Amino acid sequence: NKEITILLLLLSMLVFPQETNTAHVRLTPSRQNLGAVTVCMRYFSDLTRPFTFFGLATPSYNNDFHIFKMPARDEINVDVRNIVLNFKGQDYQLNRWQSVCGTWDAASGLVQLWVDGKPSSMKFSTESNISGPMIIVLGQDQDSYGGSFDSGRSFVGMISDVHMWDYVLPPHHINNYRRKFTFPPGNVLNWNLIEFQIVGKVLIQEEQHL
Repeated sequence: NKEITILLLLLSMLVFPQETNTAHVRLTPSRQNLGAVTVCMRYFSDLTRPFTFFGLATPSYNNDFHIFKMPARDEINVDVRNIVLNFKGQDYQLNRWQSVCGTWDAASGLVQLWVDGKPSSMKFSTESNISGPMIIVLGQDQDSYGGSFDSGRSFVGMISDVHMWDYVLPPHHINNYRRKFTFPPGNVLNWNLIEFQIVGKVLIQEEQHL
């Protein structure tokens, strides 16, 4: 059920085909200190309940950088160091590919969310760096460091093009990411070459071009 893989994922997607409290993809970046973060990913789902897009945990904080779909259709949370920020009026759609990006910078403490290249208001979170050994999980919500999953917050659908940077990606690069134009690949996580662990029923399929 478990495999460690290094793959060229440029034209691939991860399929999470069912609701479980086990199936996930785990990534362990070598960084142990981050003073800024940008995470971008593409997703396709028909979920109307809460779920986690992206979760980074350390031993100190289970939601050290966390993007979470709320029960209300137009609300998405971004958590940094377990500080929760709620963003309303987000254009979450069923059964279509969308992009979501979240940014945070310790220098200002500001967090911003981008859905399909559209920015949210900037909100203050924390000026404290993310520090400690990091576990990133796709497909499940970490209620503890690397575990305590709940099927009611699992992701069901497809995920692709996951990138993570240790700086705030400028708006024109976020727009290029959305449009699949040229952008600098992530320097913390790079979808083009990524090491990860699959646990449970998660499949790698060729990306669909529709």
